[in-house]
Amino acid sequence: MKYLAIDKLLVMTANNQPEVPFQAKAPASAEPSIHQLRLFLTLSEELHFGRTAERLFISQSALSQQIRDLEKRWQVRLFERTSRAVRLTNSGYALLLEARAAVEATDRLRSAADAQRRQLSGQLAVGSIGAEAAMPRTRAVLQALHNRHPRITVQLSSLNIADHMADLIQQKIDVMFLRPPVPDGIEVHHLATEPRVACLPADAPLAASPQIALAQLSGYPVITFPPQTPKVWREFWAVDPRPDGSPVRYGPVVSDVEALLHAVASGQAMSFLPASARDFFPRPGIRFVDVVGLSPSTSALAWLSRRRDEPAIAAIRQTASATIREPTSA
Repeated sequence: MKYLAIDKLLVMTANNQPEVPFQAKAPASAEPSIHQLRLFLTLSEELHFGRTAERLFISQSALSQQIRDLEKRWQVRLFERTSRAVRLTNSGYALLLEARAAVEATDRLRSAADAQRRQLSGQLAVGSIGAEAAMPRTRAVLQALHNRHPRITVQLSSLNIADHMADLIQQKIDVMFLRPPVPDGIEVHHLATEPRVACLPADAPLAASPQIALAQLSGYPVITFPPQTPKVWREFWAVDPRPDGSPVRYGPVVSDVEALLHAVASGQAMSFLPASARDFFPRPGIRFVDVVGLSPSTSALAWLSRRRDEPAIAAIRQTASATIREPTSA
């Protein structure tokens, strides 16, 4: 391993005989400093003490002293000096590659230490609604975030329908896995797209159909959500306005998924949900039916526009972008 390069240098110096008898007493430690190795490498390139000293911003006398000290440590002459030239000795050539490997290994080690020091840390409050926390794309993003930034602690919370947007706007959470649309001031990265289906009472006449047209649902009361949820979001999930211009009749107001499913099962109203609800929310008394002419639903990671560059938020949005570059089919 190159991290053992300095030790290899010491072994090589023991196995190489200097060209000129070297009588100077070695210092107590034969291990060179990285600074001395850098001086050795630069002097081997320039082969001129004056140019080397100028390049390294040190005095020529200081350079000479460090090279002499390095030679004493190894008991090997590295350079032949005359009044007209400087050249590497055979031992100098033999040690050059290993010295360079030792310096490069140290540089890599320093870079790794710097990366660890700069690594993000802290806590990230992540919210989700419905079954978003269990979706494969959500798990993929959170796992990738952990791999990239293991010192970020994720606190995952399941939020109710009524307050999930407000919790993001009021900064009770930092980011959220949700279902657009979103109001102004919130940005999203889309993760997946899937159809929407009709969630109907099991005894409704249309519930037995394998597929229905959106127009066939005209007149069915539709579950709605509390007024604190954004209007654009409530209207999307009620399919209001309808493409045929028929009015939407609103039914009970619910604040969470279980209340929604109960209202449907008891025959109070119907609802539009993502197709994945079939797998995550099967319940007695309800049926999920495909709808022709209904726009799809997307899932997304969302954050406040004004907070997008905060370190932890930037980390997860960049991770989501790198992990899921194009929305997938759910």
